[in-house]
Amino acid sequence: MKLVIPTLVACAIAYFVCGIPFGMLIARSRGVDVRHTGSGNIGATNVGRSIGAWAAGLTLLLDASKGWACTGLATWAFSASFADAATLAPGQPFDWALACVYGACVLGHVFSPYLGFHGGKGISVGFGAALGLDPRIAFGLLAVFLVFALPTRFVSLGSSCAAVSLPIWTIVLGYSPVAVAPMLVVAACVVWAHRGNIHKLLHHEEKRFSFHHDEGKSK
Repeated sequence: MKLVIPTLVACAIAYFVCGIPFGMLIARSRGVDVRHTGSGNIGATNVGRSIGAWAAGLTLLLDASKGWACTGLATWAFSASFADAATLAPGQPFDWALACVYGACVLGHVFSPYLGFHGGKGISVGFGAALGLDPRIAFGLLAVFLVFALPTRFVSLGSSCAAVSLPIWTIVLGYSPVAVAPMLVVAACVVWAHRGNIHKLLHHEEKRFSFHHDEGKSK
């Protein structure tokens, strides 16, 4: 169990790094407190509705990048530090280590330590962290998201379905049961974060996604 302490350290770093609320900071640079506009969420979707496409894109990029950096660096550090680095591969006894780091990334974003344990909904950071963990998972999540979000323009529907598919992808790709457990926690957390959206979807009250347009551009 020599990976326990390094894993705990990596998880702590991932939690605090991924807790950085880039969406809120970007919106604040334009004089908007995104927590009090639209859905009140700090993620790319609400930033896009409140500020515009460029802000949504930058938020998505930064949120995804912080997740990718944490899991990517954890993979590199574990591989460089342990002779039996092959055991970090899917289906091996230690693949749980990176799965835990992945979970810390998403939980850090959803329960940001800088915002009183409030935050975003974990989609962008989850995709980025999946790229650093296993690109096959990342593109699997993206595929599910697009299948449900593009035709409907309900980002929350695509996001929730992608979250539910996360543990399924890890099982399909041969991850050990211990590694699947953190993914189940992440999936439940992300679905919980979308509980308001799910309620609106069920009652046909959810808004379809559209970008904010400055008044001057519409004239």
